[in-house]
Amino acid sequence: MPDSSAAPAVHAGRPVGAAGTFALGGRLPVNRLGYGAMQLTGPGVWGEPKDPDEAVRVLRRAVELGVNFIDTADSYGPFVSERLIHEALHPYPDDLVVATKGGLTRPGPDDWRPVGRPEYLRQQCELSLRHLGLERIDLYQLHRIDEKVPVADQLGELSLLQQEGKIRFIGLSEVSVAQLEEARKLVDVVSVQNLYNLSDRSAESVLEYAEQEDVAFIPWFPIATGELARPGGPLETAAHQHGATPSQLALAWLLRRSPVMLPIPGTSRLTHLEENAQAARIELTDAEFEELAAAVQP
Repeated sequence: MPDSSAAPAVHAGRPVGAAGTFALGGRLPVNRLGYGAMQLTGPGVWGEPKDPDEAVRVLRRAVELGVNFIDTADSYGPFVSERLIHEALHPYPDDLVVATKGGLTRPGPDDWRPVGRPEYLRQQCELSLRHLGLERIDLYQLHRIDEKVPVADQLGELSLLQQEGKIRFIGLSEVSVAQLEEARKLVDVVSVQNLYNLSDRSAESVLEYAEQEDVAFIPWFPIATGELARPGGPLETAAHQHGATPSQLALAWLLRRSPVMLPIPGTSRLTHLEENAQAARIELTDAEFEELAAAVQP
């Protein structure tokens, strides 16, 4: 299992590197604090952003801060997020990994519907390649398992795309341990992306399985803090002691929780991006980590 504590010296202008690295599939190292590109779109994750120029600035600044793992999906917009990534960062730095997802279709704002037909997944992968300007997607994730289509058919198509050189690694999103185990009998799964944060640890069993199997765990909605950040609460108190914000402490807790954890906080604003990046420098004591963990039972 990678030792995230053995982080290399970090340039003052690239704080994200302080979080250490994780090697996807054992061969593709990325800094453990990434960036999630869902919020670059319009309201309801639909359409163009209010300020496209700011979206481009955010993406470019993320890379300047040391982010080399950006997570997106064809359904964000749809395709708006992928196109903005291409506009802002192509040709991509050699060490930048752009991960995307397919398998959710979008009839309208805030409307998400799984579609796992093999021909649809192939179409979406081809479109993502085009929109991102890539010949191969380093990490392609099945956004949701479609219960109406055999899992073997869905993952089988991703395996074919992998054999054709269009996908390097395969990941899953929002799965149970049983589903992850079933999938790994069919393909090599290098990552799983589930809802997980300090105040919602319902995917704890999936995280524990990922740790055991050295599979990357990508928590989406990573900085939800809920009641923990209330005035005088444990998160607010610890944040004050560190001269940090509750959101930064929530990210620091995730990074401390597991060496396979790859948080991807997203934002459409430069100020929030800068704030999130500094979370990589925060080191919680054992007592602080345990106190926050005990504040909300998973």
